[in-house]
Parts: sequence; C-alpha cells; structure tokens
Amino acid sequence: MNDASNAASKVPFVLVDVFAGRPLAGNPVSVVPDADGLPEATMRAIAREFNQSETTFVLGASDGRADVRFRSFTPTGEEVGGAGHNIVGAWIWLAGAGRLPVGQESFVQEIGDDLLRVRVTRAGGAAGPGPAGGVEVTMTQLVPVAGGVLPAGARGGLAGALGIRAADLAEGSPRVISTGAGHLLTEVRSRAVVDRVSPDSRRLADALRAVGAEGCYVYTLETGEQEARVAPYARFFNPIMGIPEDPATGTAAGPLAARLVEEGVLAQGATVEIEQGTALGRRSLIRVRALPDGVELTGSGVVSAEGVLHLWADQV
Repeated sequence: MNDASNAASKVPFVLVDVFAGRPLAGNPVSVVPDADGLPEATMRAIAREFNQSETTFVLGASDGRADVRFRSFTPTGEEVGGAGHNIVGAWIWLAGAGRLPVGQESFVQEIGDDLLRVRVTRAGGAAGPGPAGGVEVTMTQLVPVAGGVLPAGARGGLAGALGIRAADLAEGSPRVISTGAGHLLTEVRSRAVVDRVSPDSRRLADALRAVGAEGCYVYTLETGEQEARVAPYARFFNPIMGIPEDPATGTAAGPLAARLVEEGVLAQGATVEIEQGTALGRRSLIRVRALPDGVELTGSGVVSAEGVLHLWADQV
C-alpha cells in the first residue's frame, strides 16, 4: 500500500503534435518541462510509459553558451540525439507557455555534446493549447556526414526485410547519412511501393546494423503528376530503437535533403517539402533546406494535451 514516504509528486507534461496544423495529426511528442530534478532512470521509465517515438525533457543548459538543454528517450529507454520533431515540439511548448523572452527569436540549444542554432518566429500572438498561434521553429542540424553504403549483394536482403521485391528499389544505392543520427536512405520506384512496405522488424534491424544505420527512411521522388517537381513521399522505420514506424522524422528528412542536393536533384539552398505519415493516417509535411554549413529543418505544430504524472518520492 502507499504510505507517507511514497507521497505523490506531480510532474507536468504536454503532448505536442508536430508538423501538423490541427490536433491528432502529424507526429506526437511527449514533453516534460522543468525536468532537472528527475533522475535518468525516471526519464527512461517515463518514456516507456508514454510509448511515443520520443519523449523530450526540458532542462537548464549545462553549457553557458546555450539557452536550454534537451534530452530525448525512445519507448525502449534509449537516449537519442539529433534535432527532429521531438525538439521542434519542445520549442513549440516553450513559446506557447511564455518561456521565451519577448522579442527574441534566435536561441542556442544543447543536445548531447552539440550546440545547435534555432529560430522561433510567431506569425501573430502567443502560442497556446490548440493551433500554436503561428509559431514556427527552424533548427539547424549538423553538417551531413556520409556513412555506409549498402553493398549490391545485400539489396535483395534489404528488400525482403521491407516486404518488397528487389526490383522495387530504385537504381541508386541505399546509403547512410547523418545530421545527428545516421539513417539508411532507401529510394524506391513509386508511392505505391512506399505504401506497400511491411517490414520484418528483426530482419530490418539486422540489415541496418550491418551498414551502421539506426533507422530506415524509405522514400520515392515519383509524384504521379505531369508537372515536374521535387516532392518526396516517405516512411520511416526504426526497429533498433523500438519505433515500428514514425509519422514524421526530422533526423531523416535533413539527410534526405542533403542527398538530393548531392545528386543534383535539388539546388543547394532550395526548400523541399517531404510528405510522411500518410500511411499511418497522420499526414505530416516537413520542410528542409540543405546549406553549406548544415541542414535547416522547419516545422510548426499544436499543443494537443496537457496533464500531470503522479510519481512517488523515490522516483523524483
């Protein structure tokens, strides 16, 4: 039974739907503010409790050059780096809660050992629960780093792990690129193939480990339209981190923009909008721009829920 030594401590949290213009769309992230007093074991347990692709904790900066520090964990309790939808969601909450200085738009965020620039703009008014008052977050990811390339002899194995045929893969080799987290960028021939992907989690995890990747970003450049435009359509799978499928993945969208620039599909500095999450019924639109000194990721979102965790004294 509960006793006085285990009196409940109230820990607030919010749920933010990122890359969405209305609640119950985009990619949800759980955000726990003022988390400096939480032990790491409790952070991991909270992430398992929420079972979102990431749960992000807002902490005071440990580096004097930063304004805020973030730590994020997956449902399996693994800590993840990089600046994706989870960090966009945290900034949307900070803006909506009045935690940012009035008139200031540029900030520095601390994620692991990295200090990254972020810009928070408001189209009008302060953000709050519901549509986020025109708040838009633009973050600079790390300079893209190329990793492993899938060997030609492994294409059939990867295709099988994804539940498609080797002939469904596009001609370019699947390859790993990281702007904070390394993902295997895998182009396929059509939107229909993207929608047909049905991974075998164990086989896909083995294939990803073999090339030094964390997740797999399956995408196509085929739009089904007569007008030529670059509009990738994608899905993301990360069985290694316990994420069956993610509706919107900034740490994969950034590397994809860098790859498209490198391959001459996209001009450097041009913005590309990536559609993801449609297969999950949570359509998300992610805007990214590859620049010489990194990749910019832009998104907005809505605060869709607020609540309180009731934890025991030995958990905080």
